[in-house]
Amino acid sequence: SSAKLTQKNPSATSTNDKKGTFSWWWKRGRTEETNYLISQISGQERFLWYIISSGAYQGNYRSSSGSPDTDLALTGTPLFRDCTGWMHCVLAYDTSLGTQLNRVRFYVNNVEYEVTQSQAIAQDTVFSPNKSSFAGTMELMAQDPCCYVSGYLSEFCFVDGQQLTPSSFAEADEDSPNIWKPKKISGLTFGNLGYYLDFKDSSNLGNDVSGNTDDFTASNIAATDQSTDTPTNNFATWNPLMVTQDATVPAMSEGNLKATFNNAGLSLFALSTFAVSSGKWFAEFKMTNIHGGTDNYVGIVKVDADFDAESAPIASGTIYRGSGQKGINGSYSSYGATYATGDIIGVALNCDDNEVVFYKNGASQGAISITADTTYYMFTSDYDSKVIEANFGSPSYSESGGNSDGDGYGNFSMSVPANHYCLNTKNLGAYGG
Repeated sequence: SSAKLTQKNPSATSTNDKKGTFSWWWKRGRTEETNYLISQISGQERFLWYIISSGAYQGNYRSSSGSPDTDLALTGTPLFRDCTGWMHCVLAYDTSLGTQLNRVRFYVNNVEYEVTQSQAIAQDTVFSPNKSSFAGTMELMAQDPCCYVSGYLSEFCFVDGQQLTPSSFAEADEDSPNIWKPKKISGLTFGNLGYYLDFKDSSNLGNDVSGNTDDFTASNIAATDQSTDTPTNNFATWNPLMVTQDATVPAMSEGNLKATFNNAGLSLFALSTFAVSSGKWFAEFKMTNIHGGTDNYVGIVKVDADFDAESAPIASGTIYRGSGQKGINGSYSSYGATYATGDIIGVALNCDDNEVVFYKNGASQGAISITADTTYYMFTSDYDSKVIEANFGSPSYSESGGNSDGDGYGNFSMSVPANHYCLNTKNLGAYGG
């Protein structure tokens, strides 16, 4: 994707040009490339913060003369590879401080990670986000023309003139102290150059609601890219870290909801990030471009399957084939209608009554018994550059069905079966899993 948000520096004067704080929530998407979260470049001068494919956060500061050219890294190089949940990141600086290591500070989910500097950032340095005269453009989620962020972004803030800590933006859950969650930040003072993007207006996703009205321009971001997957209710996606026997995964895009099965002749599978052993769950899968026939599978697979084998989901799963057959642990028999490109396949997984029902464009193909007391992923499979898109309740594609589960979550093509729910954390907490 080439999605990004861009802003020319406003004309106001910084509240305090030695201090600033960035805060954002995000859930990683693709992991095979560098993702730039903050990028501001003009000639030699730059201010960058990004995550590389291994999961290491890094940054770079360079003055207008090109010196010093300072690389920033987290001490010990901790890796952040999780694509299943949201991270709260805070990058805060105060270059007026006498202690060098305190001039740039970084936190993930309220844990501070020491930021080392390849060359010392001099006391009273002015970074480009605090310069109204800076000639370059602030880019969020990109360093054009490459290195775009894949995933989900929420609550992006810049506070001009203060070096803040994570507690200014988030707090521990009162019932589960290990859970770090957003809090209302309407009381924050953002400073003259500050901004707050809440992404609530689908027609203007770069809208600044800080009071400064320093809006960003959204490029290649449509209203359909607004998601109900948020830090307070995390939805399942495909898992880009689950690999086949040759360490290959489908190419993931659209927030890990669109899987492109790019191997020639070797079937790949995509698994849901959430697995369940109790409760009743529903999802839909759009056959965007598939082989059909015996080459396609949609279904559920046991979490203890041997995923080193290409045939793992077939040998340990219950599936609905494009040919209309059902497969139970690798044994096939007649079942329902065939499906092809353009069809939407629904999966109603009932772990309480030990059955799964598949749907083609809303029509039930019948219940299939499954093994009790077992934990299952949802999955799909294809190869040779074919594409299947998941809808666990927050689809990446335009969906006009408007059907939600009993708690009002989701946007599905068909009516959600009674007492079945989206795979999201609020439902998992309420109905098991």
